[in-house]
Amino acid sequence: MILDNKTSGHVGHELKKRTFVDAKLSVLSSLFTLYGFSTLKQELKQLDSARLLLTNWEATSLQTLIGAEAEVRLLNQLQQKRIAAEFSQWLASKVDVKASINSQPGQNIIHLNSGDHSYVIHGSATLSPIGLGEVRSETLQMNMGLSDSESTKQLLSWFDTVWSDASSVRNIKTELISKLDYIAADQPANLIYFLTLFHIFKDFIEDIDEDSIIRSKTGFKDTQVWNKLYKFQKDGVLGAIDKLEKYNGCIIADSVGLGKTFEALAVIKYYELRNDRVLVLCPKKLRDNWTMWAVNDKRNLLAADRFNYDVLNHTDLSRLKGYSGEINLETLNWGNYDLVVIDESHNFRNTPSKAEGKSRYERLMNDIIRAGVKTKVLMLSATPVNNRMNDLKNQVAFITEGRDDAFTEQGIKNIESTLRLAQTQFNKWTEKPAEQRTTGSLLDVMSFDYFKLLDIVTIARSRKHIEKYYGTADIGEFPTRLQPKNIYAEIDSSAEFPPLEEVNKTIRLLSLAGYSPLKFVRTEKKEEYARRYDQTVGGGKGVFKQVDREESLTHLMRINLLKRMESSIHSFTLTATKLALQIDNLLAKIDAHESDDVDALSIEDLHDFELESTELETYMVGNKTKVLLQDMDLIRFRQELEADQALLNNIAQTAKKVSAERDAKLELLKQIITGKVQKPLNPDNKKIIVFTAFADTAQYLYANLAQWAQQELDIHSALVTGGGTNKTTLSGLGSDLNNILTAFSPISKERNKVDPTATTELDLLIATDCISEGQNLQDCDTLVNYDIHWNPVRIIQRFGRIDRLGSQNTQIQLVNFWPNMELDEYINLEARVSGRMVLLDISATGEENVIDDSTNEMNDLEYRRKQLQQLKDTVVDLEDMSGGVSITDLTLNDFRMDLSGYMANKDSLALLEQMPFGLYSAVSLDAGLIEEGFQPGVIFCLKNIRSGKEAVQVDDNYPLAPYFLVYVQDDTGSGRTAVELNFTQSKKILDLLKRQAFM
Repeated sequence: MILDNKTSGHVGHELKKRTFVDAKLSVLSSLFTLYGFSTLKQELKQLDSARLLLTNWEATSLQTLIGAEAEVRLLNQLQQKRIAAEFSQWLASKVDVKASINSQPGQNIIHLNSGDHSYVIHGSATLSPIGLGEVRSETLQMNMGLSDSESTKQLLSWFDTVWSDASSVRNIKTELISKLDYIAADQPANLIYFLTLFHIFKDFIEDIDEDSIIRSKTGFKDTQVWNKLYKFQKDGVLGAIDKLEKYNGCIIADSVGLGKTFEALAVIKYYELRNDRVLVLCPKKLRDNWTMWAVNDKRNLLAADRFNYDVLNHTDLSRLKGYSGEINLETLNWGNYDLVVIDESHNFRNTPSKAEGKSRYERLMNDIIRAGVKTKVLMLSATPVNNRMNDLKNQVAFITEGRDDAFTEQGIKNIESTLRLAQTQFNKWTEKPAEQRTTGSLLDVMSFDYFKLLDIVTIARSRKHIEKYYGTADIGEFPTRLQPKNIYAEIDSSAEFPPLEEVNKTIRLLSLAGYSPLKFVRTEKKEEYARRYDQTVGGGKGVFKQVDREESLTHLMRINLLKRMESSIHSFTLTATKLALQIDNLLAKIDAHESDDVDALSIEDLHDFELESTELETYMVGNKTKVLLQDMDLIRFRQELEADQALLNNIAQTAKKVSAERDAKLELLKQIITGKVQKPLNPDNKKIIVFTAFADTAQYLYANLAQWAQQELDIHSALVTGGGTNKTTLSGLGSDLNNILTAFSPISKERNKVDPTATTELDLLIATDCISEGQNLQDCDTLVNYDIHWNPVRIIQRFGRIDRLGSQNTQIQLVNFWPNMELDEYINLEARVSGRMVLLDISATGEENVIDDSTNEMNDLEYRRKQLQQLKDTVVDLEDMSGGVSITDLTLNDFRMDLSGYMANKDSLALLEQMPFGLYSAVSLDAGLIEEGFQPGVIFCLKNIRSGKEAVQVDDNYPLAPYFLVYVQDDTGSGRTAVELNFTQSKKILDLLKRQAFM
């Protein structure tokens, strides 16, 4: 009888017709699988005994034993664990198993002897669902079913001969049972995690192999900087080098306090060991952070690495001559750098147009990156994406040299289109109600090519990420953040100075005419000035009017006055007095002009050098924008100046009466410092940092606190404002920034290695934002914001000086000084003083436009209100700021590095390669996840095995194809399940999987 598993009978059906009770089974087959056993399980258990001879055992992997891809209907039932256990028990009790020593796949025999009756199937049939006809197969199946006595005896005799030939077969029963037991065993959760990563990223295994990323012969791993790094930092360095080699650039976007500077130093050293020339571009205030590591100085703890990079300030890009340190900018070969490291690269988020000459952005792009040798670009920023997806656009352009098709091979056809679409999707998301504006809902609508772009160019880890996935055994603990203390300070303890609301009314009345001279140009002259000063933007698509720029400037001046009033009465007094003096000078210039007989001049006929000449100075007003007095409506100009003069003189005279003794805010600060010193937060720790946005406030505080602190509290103080104005009460330190910071934070700065004899320390540090970034001052445990910076992100950056990895402090405290009013009232105050500002911005289309920002004013104010409210209630991470976007939610690089670390052991790689599909691990749901609202469920890693029209239809740029991750959650109480996280949220699912795997 012919059995082809199609039209002429099925092998499985024919076997089930036979009697298995107490029968003997002899099988010669190239394959016997789990689901082959499951198909005949009931019959096989009735046998008296069985002999199994496998002819292709050496090629039988665990996956082969479970089943082929064609059997997906059975495999997806996920019953293999149970079936493997039953299969193993059956083999142990009733079966002898042998295998051919030399692989001999070919004809198969299934012989059933039921006493007086025998039946044999001879042909292609294996004991698998395909061979038994349970699963349809396109392959040709040809078998003969025989029941005549002669044929069955001959085939059984032949089987006996092969079975007994010790030279050609061996016993493998133990091996087969061992494989089945492995499939049936409970799997460790962390192994399932790595198995999932292996399948998702196995096409990139070579890319994430540490030895393939770095050249071992460079001696890189022997350097001091490499050996100072934590594991997560080393992973970041390897990832950055990999991206620099593949894509020519990388943005390290690790959170505040995770050591981006040291990661960058390691990358720099790697390329220096390859004899590459390196340039570091940094904000001027961070220059010392970089120059320290490249000089022969005993404070340089990396001196043995002999760094040899150049350091320039961001502002040096605007200069054509002069010196920056020892570098002559006029003769510098800008185009001869192999690697450029840009610290605080978010400063280049925008490409501001410049009426004449090159902007800093254009200089960096054209003279350094595009010119000369091929230049790799490493950027460092905690906020490469702030609250606009398009923030990434100009930073990516440095990597691609402005080419929008640079990542075509990676599936991104056009970078600008990708970012423009992402911005449009983000804008729609921001319009949703607050309760719907979650990270998850954003990930649902974002295009996959944006995720892929981020994955290509960025490395981003957050504090939470490090705590969850790297553990604290190696890196130490982060200190516990106590709830912020909010101090509401009055201005004048004598209550004679008007409250802030009244001062604000005065500020709003100021026209600040001296800052907007174009407003007073006579009508017939306006066109001449527009031609000279108005600026074309967006490739000719718009015009940014200088009169609008001046209007914005006056609004900024009003804001500055309010913020200086909020900072300190001293700072406000200085500014009001200075503005009044400027008005006196302008009025004197008008008086002199009116008494002179001057020849008529035309603004369009004057060259730039003439505008700057001292000969014409008396005939013009304005700083960068010069306006001839003869072209102005001097009557109206004088009237507005005199009105401002009266207001400023009055408020300045009143402010001068508020001495330090009457300064209520200063007195509250003294109380906080006294309390901190007398009752330290951590044992014997008296250290406290006071931050202010204004240098003159810092100087005022130092003048009134330093001697007091030394006499009353027996602690030394220091003032750090940048430049040469630093001071300290500790003799011998001088004004050197690094010396002062080392004396303030000797443990984090490892002073004992530099000067073991130094024992005296600073405990009170008064500083401006010149040290709000890039400094490790974690010896300190208390930070005071004496004023609230306009940008709440700056507050978190300040706190990052003490909120750092490996801190010796178990807890840290943030103290915020606020004006004595409700938050909403404070926000409205700022809104009223700022007025309507015309700004150069990037619209939803991704094109440059001059827009009136008032349409978004309420949204912006609400955004700021939420941020400030958060800062009142708790200390948040930068990526958790209300309404902000964190790219740590969007990239998968760390998972690749996890896999790379695991596969460093070759045995681990071999294990992953032989593990079958369908394995799983059952774990208890983490208590923290329950608190976050997660319910018990299953994380599936699914593979799309269809092609063409039958395939799962997704975006071409979906990064994990053909794999799909999904988290299906029990819908408690209903008996149903629900998809909690779908495949668009793969990053979040992998985070969840990792958290469960290592709980």
